[in-house]
Amino acid sequence: MDLNLNNKTFLVSGVSSGFGKATAEHLIQEGAHVIGVARTQSKLDEFASKYRDKLTSICGDISQSETVQKVAKLCIEKDIAGAFINAGGPPAKLFEETELEDWDNAYKNLLRWKVELTQALLPHFKAKQYGRIVYLESASVKQPIENLVLSTSLRLSVVGMMKTLSQELAGHGITFNMIAPGSHATPAIDRLIQKSAEQQGVDFKDAKSAFIDKQPSKKMGTPEGLGSLAAWLLSDYSEFVNGQVYAIEGGTVKGTL
Repeated sequence: MDLNLNNKTFLVSGVSSGFGKATAEHLIQEGAHVIGVARTQSKLDEFASKYRDKLTSICGDISQSETVQKVAKLCIEKDIAGAFINAGGPPAKLFEETELEDWDNAYKNLLRWKVELTQALLPHFKAKQYGRIVYLESASVKQPIENLVLSTSLRLSVVGMMKTLSQELAGHGITFNMIAPGSHATPAIDRLIQKSAEQQGVDFKDAKSAFIDKQPSKKMGTPEGLGSLAAWLLSDYSEFVNGQVYAIEGGTVKGTL
């Protein structure tokens, strides 16, 4: 499907692996240019060498204000059409294993920088009377997941922000949506499985096999499949989709909403 993204520019954070990389690749394949942010220069260089003139890379920690402001400045200069806002989550822990410092860090890494980046990009999108923002969170916003109390709590805050923004700015041609992945073949899910393996006293391989067997689909999703949805949500075709949470989780969420 031609998404009509040729020569448009998009911001993608966490671009060097997983969902960010897959989304960036879909956008580039559609003819778009990507401003990609990641923390590891070597991975950025590897990705940039593959796509050359289609990727402008920024190395930095997107949870830090200095990086946020640098990214926002470049996005405005490049006249971006949308942003895929994505970063890793906090460590897997039970509530009773957490300390207040864990909650402070979760706020910083899951919510604060997204507020700052969104605030920095909004004047640009309002001036254009056009924009697409897609937040990448977790299926735990639909149904809590074991050992992810920090992630669930702060990602639900992002849902609240996203839903509110979709109402406040609906008349400005800007849409705000969220993708909430379940079990996908990424390093993040391996960390969750490792935590489960430690709790059960089994090795990682057995824990992973049992984990997959519990999935209704008997398999895990792929970043590439999710990336195709992200690219569509960033396109003109999603103009009447606003304030929605898409749980991509293979049927594990049992709720009806």
